[in-house]
Amino acid sequence: MSQIFRNIVKDIKVDLDDEFDRNFERKAFFDKPWSQTKHQNSRGSLLMRSGFLRSSLSSEEYNAGIRWTSSMPYASIHNEGGEIIVTAKMKSFFWAMYYKSSGAVSGKGSTRDVRLNEEAAKWKNMALMKVGQRMKIEQRQFIGSHPKVRQIINKVLTNNASEINEYVKSKLKR
Repeated sequence: MSQIFRNIVKDIKVDLDDEFDRNFERKAFFDKPWSQTKHQNSRGSLLMRSGFLRSSLSSEEYNAGIRWTSSMPYASIHNEGGEIIVTAKMKSFFWAMYYKSSGAVSGKGSTRDVRLNEEAAKWKNMALMKVGQRMKIEQRQFIGSHPKVRQIINKVLTNNASEINEYVKSKLKR
């Protein structure tokens, strides 16, 4: 009986792994679209620009359940939303990104007359924030409870119950 239970958990894990991964393609948590960023650009969805978050997701079976984790430190703030506090290190990063996106470092123009594109303006605005100021991160959930998750679990249970029923019937006929 324990092998049957392990098979059911494994089937649920495989199906939910696939659905949670597809949330990145859908740019939504199943049927709830992620909010747009203030500075949309041609580089795609915020959570798909590098693909690191998506590829960092992993799942493991434990006791009577499944646990999803990510090696990316920012995974939970995106999945749950919330506020972060600006640090000096973050400001340094924002300035570096500003210089990179504005072309000032690469020699495309002087720092005085660099024409700011939309991405450079975003980084500059963040770099000008004061240390200790709070930044709101909108929720862009990709893993969690949802009616679709319960549907998938019910489908797996129903399929496995049918298989068990057929197996028992075939054994009883002998």
